[in-house]
Amino acid sequence: MKKTNAAKVLPVSLLRQVQCYVQGETLYIPALKEQRKAWGERSGIRRQLQKRNQQIIADHRQGATAEQLSQTYFLSVTTIRNILYRKDCSEK
Repeated sequence: MKKTNAAKVLPVSLLRQVQCYVQGETLYIPALKEQRKAWGERSGIRRQLQKRNQQIIADHRQGATAEQLSQTYFLSVTTIRNILYRKDCSEK
């Protein structure tokens, strides 16, 4: 999280209003909901996991068992089964 001096970005009148509530402290201002990124979008991990999960589904369709996939991808059998039987993944 980047820190910015409020005096550099806020109009003087607004800065004085904020100072009525808080002075000399760090104030967090959350992003608007429309501008927030979903989990993993910034780092790219979400895309990587989707790609991995698609590969797991493809391997399963080619005959690999959940136990074999768990050893290949270093995931539990339960996690593999969750990936295989999720509606949004299996319909693709």
